[in-house]
Amino acid sequence: MKKRNSVLLSTPYILWMIAFTLIPLGVVAYYSLTDPSTGAFTWGNLVNLRMYLPVMWQSILYSLAAAFICLLLGYPVAYYIAHTGALTQKILYMLVMLPMCMSFLLRTLAWVGLLQDTGIINNILAALGLSRLQMIRTPGAVVLGMVYNYLPYMILPLYSTIVKIDDRLIEAAEDLGCTPVQTFARVILPLSKPGILSGITMVFVPAVSTFYISQKLGGTDTVLIGDVIERLFKQGNNPNLGAALSLVLMLLVFVCTGIMNRFGADKEGGVIA
Repeated sequence: MKKRNSVLLSTPYILWMIAFTLIPLGVVAYYSLTDPSTGAFTWGNLVNLRMYLPVMWQSILYSLAAAFICLLLGYPVAYYIAHTGALTQKILYMLVMLPMCMSFLLRTLAWVGLLQDTGIINNILAALGLSRLQMIRTPGAVVLGMVYNYLPYMILPLYSTIVKIDDRLIEAAEDLGCTPVQTFARVILPLSKPGILSGITMVFVPAVSTFYISQKLGGTDTVLIGDVIERLFKQGNNPNLGAALSLVLMLLVFVCTGIMNRFGADKEGGVIA
C-alpha cells in the first residue's frame, strides 16, 4: 500500500519530466541526427561542429573564469553570513537573493549604462579630468556580466554548506594547536567542498550557455555557444546544426552535473587530514 501511494504521488512529477524534459531532449536529438533537406539519418551535423570548436573553447574559458571569480568573491561572503547571528543571516540571505528577483535583462542593461563609452563611469572619469576607458565590448565586460548575474548561485550553496559545519570541529583543531590558516585548510575548506563544487556547477552551467550577456557587453569577436545557437535557429535557417550544437551543450551540462554529484554529495562531512 505504501509503495502504491508513493507511485501515485510521484506520477505528476514523472509526467512533467516526460512532457517537458524527455520529449524536448528527444526532439533535439532527432533534429541533430537528421539531414535538414531529406530528413534522413546523418552524422553530418555533428561533424560540421568542428568549425565551432574555437567558440566552444572560448565559451568554456569565459565560464570557468566567471566561476573562479565568483568562488573568490562568494566564499568570504558566504563564510561571513554563516557566522553571523540568526537575524543577520536572514537579512543578508535576503539581500543576496534580492537581485535574482529582478529581470535578467534589466540587470545586464544596467551594466551597459555603467560601462559604455558615454556611460556613468566614463562620465565620472571625464569630470575628474581623466581619459575615458574602453570597458564595454571587451571580454572582461562579458566575464563581469557573468559574475554579477550568477554570483548568488555561488554564495547560496556555499552558505548552506558552511553553516552546517560543526563549530566543535574548529574548536578541536584550535585546541590541538592549529593556526587559523591550518584550521581553514584542514577543516573548513574540506568540509565546504560540496558547496564549492555545487557553486561552480551552478555558475558554470548557465554561464556557458548564455548569449544575452555577450551580445550586450561583448564585441564582435566575443561570440559564445548560445550566440551561435540563436543565429543558427533565427538567421542561419539551419535548425539541425543548431540542434546538434545544443545537444553537445546539453552533454556538457550533464557531465558537469555528474561530476558535482560524484565528488560533492557523497563526501559531505569528510575531513581531509
